[in-house]
Amino acid sequence: FSTLAEEIINYQKKNDMPDTQLAFNLRITVERLHDIKSMESQPTPEEKKLIEDFVR
Repeated sequence: FSTLAEEIINYQKKNDMPDTQLAFNLRITVERLHDIKSMESQPTPEEKKLIEDFVR
C-alpha cells in the first residue's frame, strides 16, 4: 500500500468522510480518487501535493 493511499484512508476514517465528499473537496473526480486509493494509477505531482496538503 502506498503511503498516500494510507493517508487518504486514515483521513476518511478519522473524519467520517465518504469518497464523494473527499473528491468534491479535492476538486477531482471520484473515479480518479478511487484510482489513486487503489493504486491503479499514480497521482500527478499536482494531485499528490493537493491531497497531501488536504489530509495532513
